[in-house]
Amino acid sequence: MTKIAIIVGSTRPGRIGRAVADWVHLVASKRTEADYEIVDLADHGLPLYDEQIPAAVGQYAGDHTKSWAEVVARYDGYVVVTPEYNHGAPAALKNAFDFVYAEWANKAVGFVGYGAVGAARAVEHLKLVATELSLASVAAQVTLLIPGDFPSYPEFTPQEFREAELERVLGQVESWSKALAAVRTA
Repeated sequence: MTKIAIIVGSTRPGRIGRAVADWVHLVASKRTEADYEIVDLADHGLPLYDEQIPAAVGQYAGDHTKSWAEVVARYDGYVVVTPEYNHGAPAALKNAFDFVYAEWANKAVGFVGYGAVGAARAVEHLKLVATELSLASVAAQVTLLIPGDFPSYPEFTPQEFREAELERVLGQVESWSKALAAVRTA
């Protein structure tokens, strides 16, 4: 069975990303083509990138890096839940991408963003990072807006049409993850 991680991309105290990831998981758990699990960056305690040798070489020294590599390697695809901080992705999320390299390769990734403009700029930045890591970014994405989807901020109440948007993301991540499995085994 295809395994897809829902990555909570913010580690900030008081974050709303976990509520968004829980919603993604709730919707995803109704699907039958893949198993979904939440991977919360806050649970992994990655320090600021501290490996002496670049990740692309694949010689990880730190126990935290080796552990993170095992987590990333375990999945066929990812749905990344990200806020936008100052027109960019959270440092903790970019850091998590930077720590390992080959473990991301030839897998699919979709994005669920939230913020004043739905994290559109953060997602565009992360798509560039994904390309360098040989992650295939799907076209569909969810852009949750603070005024519409968090009307009683910080409480998350997604608008009704958001579930259909999320279903498109999940469907694309599932199909691309399955297709790329052949590339990973070649």
